[in-house]
Amino acid sequence: MDRLQKVMSNCGVASRRASEQLILEGRVRVNGVVIRELGTKVDPDKDIILVDGNRLEMQPKHYYLFNKPKGVITTSSDEQGRTTVMDYFKKEKDRIYAVGRLDQNTEGLLLMTNDGELANILMHPSKMVDKTYEVKIKGHIPNTVLQALADGVELDDGMTAPADVYYNGFDQHTGQTTLEITIHEGRNRQVRRMFEHFGYQVYNLRRIQYAFLTLSGVKRGAYRRLTKEEVTALYEYK
Repeated sequence: MDRLQKVMSNCGVASRRASEQLILEGRVRVNGVVIRELGTKVDPDKDIILVDGNRLEMQPKHYYLFNKPKGVITTSSDEQGRTTVMDYFKKEKDRIYAVGRLDQNTEGLLLMTNDGELANILMHPSKMVDKTYEVKIKGHIPNTVLQALADGVELDDGMTAPADVYYNGFDQHTGQTTLEITIHEGRNRQVRRMFEHFGYQVYNLRRIQYAFLTLSGVKRGAYRRLTKEEVTALYEYK
């Protein structure tokens, strides 16, 4: 017996948090009864579980590393008709979803899976999974600001944790400074807000590494399957 939201997540319905929301909205039935209580225990081998009228069935687990282009929405669908990450996975039959999010104007490495347990592990704040971004800003940036970014920045939702910041140089032709910053938090637009705090507008933001995974060999808009060894290594964050 497992909690309903965990079973839903493991079946690839959505992340555990999103599955909880589906339960609270009354969109889940177990043996014909609408369930709204989080933590309800079910047996996926015996109980009939319906989400929006569709019966849950266990799916094989899929793991992909996707190089998300700028302008793509990290959702399964969009009411405004904008391009979503799922538009790049149309040939994949089983439902998958993103582990965390990259905002519309941020490109780079995004994990896609239907393994709710792994997604929940990687997104949990206590796991402190490193995420490295390449940042391009207009103009020069002094060492005092680089040190402040590394030490932590007071944002409207609290102080950020210490980060690793590397200066990669200034391009005289474009007038842009390129940096790399590694954080392990997952706040909304965190990297952009950290630079905006000091008056710098981010011109381009690209996630180039997640944990030990990089974009090597994966072109913009393309994806690859993770190896069994890579999946096993990600589970070591548990």
